Amino acid sequence: MGAADFAWADDLRRAHFPAERNQLVAHITLFHHLPPSAEGEILTRLKQICSGRRPAAILAGVMNLGGGVAYRIDSPELMAMRQALAEAFHGMLTPQDSAKPRLHVTVQNKVTAQEARALYLQLEANFRPRTFEISGLAAYRYRGGPWEEIRSYRFAR
Repeated sequence: MGAADFAWADDLRRAHFPAERNQLVAHITLFHHLPPSAEGEILTRLKQICSGRRPAAILAGVMNLGGGVAYRIDSPELMAMRQALAEAFHGMLTPQDSAKPRLHVTVQNKVTAQEARALYLQLEANFRPRTFEISGLAAYRYRGGPWEEIRSYRFAR
């Protein structure tokens, strides 16, 4: 995310995500699990994608996740990038990653439905769609708690 959008989203995440469960900064997940054996190819493809221009995106709405709240991101260009990656790793994707994604930034998760509904109503009351900056792509490795960044790439233009 761009610096201002990241600061805004991460502040919300730190304020509303249960601290003991918040193991990662604010982000937009394209895939939940790609095979570690494909790490070299993953990084090559991320670098190649980021050599182009950044995708346009809109912060489009508030989502009630049942046990949390997120902001929906609309970005046909980012979805096309994700689709190209999905095609490249076809046969290696989990069922979750094979399904059509709903791009979003989670600001709360792992709470009761009542807590999620209360935050959803609060955020929805003042929500206005706006542009949202996507500045790059990154790969992370799950370490049983905290996530470890493998590599990040910024869009060239």
